[in-house]
Amino acid sequence: MLFSRTCKAAVVTLFVFKVREAKITEIKINEARENYRPAAERASLLYFILNDLNKIDPIYQFSLKAFNVVFEKAIQRTPPAEDVKHRVINLTDEITYSVFVYTARGLFERDKLIFMAQVAFQVLLMKKEVNPVELDFLLRFPFKAGLTSPVDFLQSQGWGGIKVLSDMDEFKNLDSDIEGSAKRWKKFVESEAPEKEVFPKEWKNKLALQKLCMMRCMRPDRMTYAVRNFVEEKMGSKFVEGRSIEFSKSYEESSPSTAIFFILSPGVDPLKDVEALGRKLGFTIDNGKIHNVSLGQGQEIVAENALDVAAVQGHWVILQNIHLVAKWLSTLDKKVERYSIGSNEDYRVFMSAEPAPTPDAHIIPQGLLENAIKITNEPPTGMHANLHKALDLFTQVPWDDLRYLFGEIMYGGHITDDWDRRLCRTYLSEYIRVEMLEGEMTLAPGFLVPPNSDYKGYHEYIDENLPPESPYLYGLHPNAEIGFLTVTSEKLFRTVLEMQPKESDAGGGTGVSREEKVKQVLDEIIEKLPEPFNMLEIMAKAAEKTPYVVVAFQECERMNILTNEIRRSLKELNLGLKGELTITTDMEELSNALFYDNVPEFWTNRAYPSLLGLGAWYADLLLRVRELEAWTTDFALPTTVWLAGFFNPQSFLTAIMQSMARKNEWPLDKMCLSVEVTKKNREDMTAPPREGSYVHGLFMEGARWDIPSGVITDARLKELTPSMPVIFIRAIPVDRMDTKNVYECPVYKTRMRGPTYVWTFNLKTKEKPAKWILAAVALLLQV
Repeated sequence: MLFSRTCKAAVVTLFVFKVREAKITEIKINEARENYRPAAERASLLYFILNDLNKIDPIYQFSLKAFNVVFEKAIQRTPPAEDVKHRVINLTDEITYSVFVYTARGLFERDKLIFMAQVAFQVLLMKKEVNPVELDFLLRFPFKAGLTSPVDFLQSQGWGGIKVLSDMDEFKNLDSDIEGSAKRWKKFVESEAPEKEVFPKEWKNKLALQKLCMMRCMRPDRMTYAVRNFVEEKMGSKFVEGRSIEFSKSYEESSPSTAIFFILSPGVDPLKDVEALGRKLGFTIDNGKIHNVSLGQGQEIVAENALDVAAVQGHWVILQNIHLVAKWLSTLDKKVERYSIGSNEDYRVFMSAEPAPTPDAHIIPQGLLENAIKITNEPPTGMHANLHKALDLFTQVPWDDLRYLFGEIMYGGHITDDWDRRLCRTYLSEYIRVEMLEGEMTLAPGFLVPPNSDYKGYHEYIDENLPPESPYLYGLHPNAEIGFLTVTSEKLFRTVLEMQPKESDAGGGTGVSREEKVKQVLDEIIEKLPEPFNMLEIMAKAAEKTPYVVVAFQECERMNILTNEIRRSLKELNLGLKGELTITTDMEELSNALFYDNVPEFWTNRAYPSLLGLGAWYADLLLRVRELEAWTTDFALPTTVWLAGFFNPQSFLTAIMQSMARKNEWPLDKMCLSVEVTKKNREDMTAPPREGSYVHGLFMEGARWDIPSGVITDARLKELTPSMPVIFIRAIPVDRMDTKNVYECPVYKTRMRGPTYVWTFNLKTKEKPAKWILAAVALLLQV
């Protein structure tokens, strides 16, 4: 009995001891878990950034399973440390860089900076090292509209941004400092690479993000470089080096369950790397261990048989251009998944496909993309790299190849756009001529046609004589690069803004919720939205249906369709926000558009081409309404017509010809438009012409109009789209058209050009038209 009691007491004591020990162990585990939490939080953040990349292109798909593989390998590669704190820092750094490398090799060059910036911004937000309000300014770039810049080195929009910044405590007096020290700021702003220069006065002590905010106002064209420098400063130089990874390294990460997916670019064959590696490892087409199937009609069964054999015998299967067999892709997805388990360890699948031109056209199944190692192969950029790339395609005496390349492949029916064909014809006429062989001729400014040499000598000539990369090499004005870089910067910030987590403080640290922000924008639009045009009243005013009156009717009807849709969709969303209607997909898309300052797609479908953000677009719409209201009061043709204000400017230009044809009884198909650029601005005009029309509101890109001499001339640096004087347009018979010393200048609605083509205006020039063709000179209705 005593022994039994003693045993029970011992058991109880042991139990109590074990419970205490378990609690101590639990505390230690919790402490260890908390120590490693920063590494886990960083990994979680990175995965959700990866998961959002499909907003840029749906071909960017990543699974949690694939991410875990990268995560575990990063842990294995992390160097040891004596204490936990340094171990966690090493883990966090290695996880971040491993995920970056894994992801970046599958992104196009144009998207890599977006990814780098998003990683940097989100990491710094998590560490509370950036101010959300300042980041929101950088991404959105709110500016005070309607202001005139008091200094000549800042555009009005940039000055409007400076004024918004100056309202923040950290940027107080920035506007007055710029005005008071204009000379010092001018030197900084107009430097070649201001992102490398020191900011004037005490502004040089501002934080890196604050300097980005100021730089965005002053030099938007340099923001891609500035953001790259920011990423390098905050994350390390290895994140911006941009070195390509050897294919063999990517192959080491593949397995029977992890395919390699090549995202194709024009003019690049990535599969030569597969074949080269295969030869080293004993896999070739000749020995039957590589099955190379180029997908197309009837090849699906061949590909299926290849997969069946390869999975059992450990072969490689190359499936090229899988985007060409849309209906078979679900079968391929299932087959690849089936053989991902239990196959021969040497079995590998390599696939290639082109990215879809639009998200709606994307057809590659998610399963094929998200578990695969994605690799992009793009052609080299820049004149230097492309010249070497072109030379690498030839042998020492390639005359037959050259004749076939120029005559059949490059220009033989492959270019369908008339303006692109004109450009190519101009290049050929400028370069392929007798002077190439019989005299000195420059292929680009400062780059003479090389003398006779051998294959190696031409490579050396390029290295020694080609001037530094610049727009001049392509016949373009330096403004072309400024414009391109500005657009790239805008796209970068817009994309990063749209990738911000919805759960974050949507107002950018202002304390305003996402829903409140949307409601605020909604109310502002509704408040200013004009009433529809009363078409019965307007038609009753017109005594005669002239071509101009018909144009006015059509424009009013189109405006009614647009404003009615704006009113309907906003009222519907308003009810949804109040909880009186269920939020639909369309309402969600409208809400997102209002929040991100985008023009909703179902508004643009009823509107006109425009690249403006929602705020500027709506202000522009109200101006268009005002123009129509003034015109339809008595249908008298305005003194000068705002050509950009039309949904369909072609209809107005056609109306000019129709009016002249009726008046003079000329056949319409024998007429054309005569374009005369005046020396006056809109404010100088007092009455409309007796025939034809004055038009205003056009801008020139690629050059400028010299008012004193009345001809096209070289653009001034940083004047990307100088405005044109008033233009006098009238109709004349075709045989009276002056075609000497003129440049046939295309007119487009927006800088996107292409599908926004309106008309061709013949403009006077003292230079050869070829100069302006190569400089891509055009007139734009909206900038």
